[in-house]
Amino acid sequence: MQLVISPITDIQEYKKIFEWQALQNNILPIILIPSLFFTTFALTNCMKNGLMALKTPKLYIIPTPVGNLEDMTFRAVRLLKEVDEVLAEDTRTTSILFRHFDIHTRMQSYHKFNEHRIVEQVTARIRAGENMALVSDAGTPGISDPGFLLVRECIRQGIEVECLPGATAFVPALVDSGLPSDRFCFEGFLPQKKGRKTHLEALAGESRTIVLYESPFRVVKTLTQLAEYLGEDRLASVSREISKLYETTVRGTLKELIHYFTVNEPRGEFVIVINGK
Repeated sequence: MQLVISPITDIQEYKKIFEWQALQNNILPIILIPSLFFTTFALTNCMKNGLMALKTPKLYIIPTPVGNLEDMTFRAVRLLKEVDEVLAEDTRTTSILFRHFDIHTRMQSYHKFNEHRIVEQVTARIRAGENMALVSDAGTPGISDPGFLLVRECIRQGIEVECLPGATAFVPALVDSGLPSDRFCFEGFLPQKKGRKTHLEALAGESRTIVLYESPFRVVKTLTQLAEYLGEDRLASVSREISKLYETTVRGTLKELIHYFTVNEPRGEFVIVINGK
């Protein structure tokens, strides 16, 4: 590999030269700036994670904020700008994020109602050389959101998949609950009808901390059923509107939580954390 050493005094000139040299084959620029020396190691990683990252077509799974837009990572913004297309659960919701971060990449809808139909189309485009990113309305795709089918199919076809670390609602709720977090099980949303009773019976014997998602319309019903199967004295925590203006966490027994949310109308998206048996 050829080494190019250049003394540069202007940071903007450095940027232009670095970007030009990074696009050349087998060129590793080492650039000296007063009071700052970029080592071969640092530049190699910069090239790997920056301009050179999109040479191999792949699917990027990109988490988006569950509330506060400041939770978006620099890398997530960069990749959303660099990929060929973004698959969005709801393009209207993602448009708000794009406007905030000045992202102009084209979007395509990808949600639970069309994912079975377009998964082959998406994988074919990646195999043809396009880089695609998948985002949900909030949080990490595949966690109680569309994503699993596409990831599984990409892996089956030998397409590289890369999931960025980032926002998800249940981790802050779990840590904030004060309940044991060394071992836990994430159950997502409980079945609304078929299989719900069987699921609750299984949770009654679970020794690990249990984490559930729930909507404001069913939170009292779910807490009541949990008390019936797990015991009303079981310790639990309910968090709502994670990272948003009205974020709230209420802790207590299931009986106390039922009373609280009967008196105080549930609003927002909920994470329920229950102590294990």
